[in-house]
Formats: sequence, structure tokens, C-alpha cells
Amino acid sequence: MRPDLERPARRRVHRTDWMALLSGMLFVSAGIVFVSDPSVEPLIMLAILVGGLGMAGLVAILAKVIRR
Repeated sequence: MRPDLERPARRRVHRTDWMALLSGMLFVSAGIVFVSDPSVEPLIMLAILVGGLGMAGLVAILAKVIRR
């Protein structure tokens, strides 16, 4: 019998990439707002996106610090 078949299978654990997850959710929600209510000012949406990306970065940094 082959030696690699005798060992139990190991599960790979992937950590959550909080920056990518939160940034994706932010851009999807911004797209939904633009489609549903086009009267929103682009400058206000830009400020919300930049602020949201900053918050996502902060969460990603905090998650990395807590993991260690």
C-alpha cells in the first residue's frame, strides 16, 4: 500500500481576508445605491467610499494584530 494513502487527510484552514471582504461589500453596496437612487451626489459617494476603505484597512490591521 502506498504511504500517502495511509495518512489521514489534513484540512487546510484559510484565514479571512477582511480587507478584500469589506472592500467588496462596500463597492457592491455603492453600486446598488447608484443604480437605485441616481440622484446621490458623486462627491458624497466618493467620500463614503474613501472613508469605508479606510475603515476596512483599519479592521484588516486590527485582525492581523489580534491573530499574532
